[in-house]
Amino acid sequence: MTWILGFADRYLHHQCRWFKEEQPNCGNFCIPLHTFQLEQMRPASRNLDWLLSGKGFISVTQPFHSGYIMFRAAATTAVLSILLASSAAGEDNPVVIELFTSQGCSSCPPADRIMHDLVKRDDVIGLALHVDYWDYIGWKDEFADPDHTVRQRAYARQGGRTMIYTPQMVVNGQHDIVGAKFRELNQLIDTHQKARSEASVTAVRSENEVIVDVTPAQLPAGASYDVRIVQYAPMRHASIRRGELAGHELDYANVVENWQIAGQWDGRAAEQFSTDLPSDMPAVVLIQQTGHGPIVAATRVK
Repeated sequence: MTWILGFADRYLHHQCRWFKEEQPNCGNFCIPLHTFQLEQMRPASRNLDWLLSGKGFISVTQPFHSGYIMFRAAATTAVLSILLASSAAGEDNPVVIELFTSQGCSSCPPADRIMHDLVKRDDVIGLALHVDYWDYIGWKDEFADPDHTVRQRAYARQGGRTMIYTPQMVVNGQHDIVGAKFRELNQLIDTHQKARSEASVTAVRSENEVIVDVTPAQLPAGASYDVRIVQYAPMRHASIRRGELAGHELDYANVVENWQIAGQWDGRAAEQFSTDLPSDMPAVVLIQQTGHGPIVAATRVK
């Protein structure tokens, strides 16, 4: 519910600007300038470093206009109704957002902050995969895993790309977003939520064992799927002393700590898989087409 209220508030801030233009006597509310710009940073850097810079809000003080109250109330009701409906629909098969990030990347904090919002949502599974290829700059990422870099490279090959970069978000293993584009990300989430369900999955934990049940819906013939189990730390803190983010104290949400494959599924009929988990950290299950293809189903381990 918290993410819904936050999203609604951001949406209403956008609408305030329109309302101010239409109702010049309205006042004493915040107008979002939102003159966001993508500024390329560090030309010598070999990654696609982009900085999302925002100018914030300004306060306008004029005689208060009662029309704004009615506008905000009506808009709040409409936005919340839409978002609550989409949230309920997405809880059964949440959209998976993988963020490839690094403590050595000065462009990553805006995307890392978006991940903090994503993990509050029931209709999204957000995972932060820290990569190691910026460690040479001066700061070794404490949470980086070479396997995350391998996974990102595999996505690049699947998408016909010749390079990898940070920050990058991959949605359901199919679409990627450069940088921290909140609006584009939400559009992709909405698109995937509206798509037909290709499979369903449930997962139950009993002590260190997790039992996964998968059921096909409308899967393409001839494909195989990896049953991936991912464990993560809900929150980790880093005190960065060197590199591009030297002096920063940063919190990272849903940091991936362990990744394993419980088995392969042919997608033809319902099947059950089980495996032991190496720790008591929370876990999610991803049903992904073999070869880093689309993620067709996902769930949190209960």
